[in-house]
Amino acid sequence: MKFKQVDVFTDKPFLGNPVAVVIGAEGLDTPTMQRIAGWTNLSETTFLLESAKADYRLRIFTPRQELPFAGHPTLGSAHAALEAGFVPRKSKLVQECGAGLIELSVEDDGRIFLKGPRARVERVQGQIPSIPLAPASAVMKVDVGPVWVVAEMSDAGALAALKPDMAALAQWSESLRVTGVTVFAPSGDALSQIHVRSFAPAHGIPEDPVCGSGNLSVAVFLEKRFGDAYVARQGMQLGRDGRVSVRIGKDAIEIGGHAVTCVEGTLNT
Repeated sequence: MKFKQVDVFTDKPFLGNPVAVVIGAEGLDTPTMQRIAGWTNLSETTFLLESAKADYRLRIFTPRQELPFAGHPTLGSAHAALEAGFVPRKSKLVQECGAGLIELSVEDDGRIFLKGPRARVERVQGQIPSIPLAPASAVMKVDVGPVWVVAEMSDAGALAALKPDMAALAQWSESLRVTGVTVFAPSGDALSQIHVRSFAPAHGIPEDPVCGSGNLSVAVFLEKRFGDAYVARQGMQLGRDGRVSVRIGKDAIEIGGHAVTCVEGTLNT
């Protein structure tokens, strides 16, 4: 089977967030997919399959479990599907996944955007363990497939210096049955409006370099504070430094960015 490793939310190799993509994976059962995801040891590994309902079907795995939807794997897999000729090149794509049908658009500048699932939101009482928040910040649980607890920190410097207690954060996440915690702060730079960090130690991902579903959840939390469009920057602390473009429409939130293939070859099973 063809195999690609794609960096998402960047147009430069070895930045952004990597996803492993196995192309034409109809011959693999679920336990084998999970073993491959554990072997790649990336935050997500995906498997491209044929679909009767959409342009293709996607299954998404962390090192520990399958997800119904995730942002950067969706975008990276769309890039891989187009590049490999698994689907014909066109401006609109539809992906079938555990969360349903996801609409994607391919822009003239090479960026790919996805339309996020409708979010379910509820307030969380109390503080997030080992993460000092801005004094007036709400703490919200946002379900976009993955479920993120979202909150705001006071400034980008405090966010960059953050070193959460991963054991405490994992235990707290499991008690709330959430994927993890995504926190953000005003950027203070000319490249973006906010900086973002996402932590999911309960899923074996201490920190996700550039998190699509986390950024979708932040956009829900912000409620057009930056208007109809803004750019988020994430991954600097891990040497990845990705850019997430966010568009807030009347009926849905879209996130997107560039993607670049860094590794390609054959996966032997």
